[in-house]
Amino acid sequence: MVVLLRFKIPILVRMLIRSGAVVKIIMTPAARSFVSPLVLETLSKNKVLHSISEESEWANHVMLGRWADLFLLAPASCNTLAKLAHGHCDNLLLAVLLSAVCPVVIAPAMDEDMWHHATTQKNLKTLAEIGYQMMEAEYGELASGLSGMGRMPEPETIFQTLSAHFKEKEILSGKKALVTAGPTYENIDPVRFIGNYSSGKMGVAIAKRLAHLGAKVELVLGPVQLEVSHPNIRVTKVRSAEQMFDACINIFPECEFAIMSAAVADYTPESVANEKIKKQEGSLQIQLKKTKDILKHLGTLKSPQQVLIGFALESKDEKAYAIRKLNEKNADAIVMNSIRTPGAGFAVDTNQVTIFEKDGVETAYELKPKEEVAQDIVEKMLTIYRQKFIE
Repeated sequence: MVVLLRFKIPILVRMLIRSGAVVKIIMTPAARSFVSPLVLETLSKNKVLHSISEESEWANHVMLGRWADLFLLAPASCNTLAKLAHGHCDNLLLAVLLSAVCPVVIAPAMDEDMWHHATTQKNLKTLAEIGYQMMEAEYGELASGLSGMGRMPEPETIFQTLSAHFKEKEILSGKKALVTAGPTYENIDPVRFIGNYSSGKMGVAIAKRLAHLGAKVELVLGPVQLEVSHPNIRVTKVRSAEQMFDACINIFPECEFAIMSAAVADYTPESVANEKIKKQEGSLQIQLKKTKDILKHLGTLKSPQQVLIGFALESKDEKAYAIRKLNEKNADAIVMNSIRTPGAGFAVDTNQVTIFEKDGVETAYELKPKEEVAQDIVEKMLTIYRQKFIE
């Protein structure tokens, strides 16, 4: 665990150490004015870091960012939040944060007027959308001597949040999950293809949520611009529907869970030209054939101990198509969304879904960031999994 510390934090460090955590501390120059590094070194039993290099010794921010299981930024000042939201990297803290591959918990602290300022609220929203867990500032006495919103949560509150994180991580420990994400590209010739607008963001968010809960995740990822780096996620990059099919068939038998969120092409050219097709007079006809139905095939392989969830992106008669897909593919649930819903679908950071289950349960969710949608989907997956064993 890596922690930025300033005011009242020695109490939190003592609580973390007593709970068995290994704590490494980064201080900004301003933080050193509030509490002695020696005090924190004594409490944490680790050297306190505050600069990229000191006495010819380099603080390896990349390795430190990869070492931590959790990064707590507390108290997070208005200035640090602004820098982080815009990707600035002018001190060791920000260098480690931008290198971190673990979850990040942020506990803001500032004066009330700064807290309510539109720029601060925009930065908080940006950081939440990136995936950082934002703790709520509290009402109380502030450093300015005034009382109002902006007070850092108490050490006990922060400790409870961190403890809940590690308890949550144990839920899927020892389990394995298959997730597909992104589009597939079906080649026409060496330079052209049939594809769609899927960004892969929804599937990647699901994979990260499963990994956060302790699962070993096999992410089969179509051709997208996203880079995924998490110790619990192994990425298999594919391009075509055929490649995605082969990968899923090999991986699925070893998994307890499979969530098929990729936008797989339904059709692919019967033949692919070896050379670039030149423009000619008249029209060009391309004969298409159906691709293999990955979800349906996995449905035939599914054992009673496995949970299989598919996606249905529709433009009309959404509910009817989703229920038909649920029944025909032998899935345990179908996550339905519509391209007619503003802010949902491809190439956006939000989504609005309805989940249909095999027993007839229908659960509709409001429009929210895809990271939160991923939490809803995984929670539903866990509910279905528990029901299987209760039955």
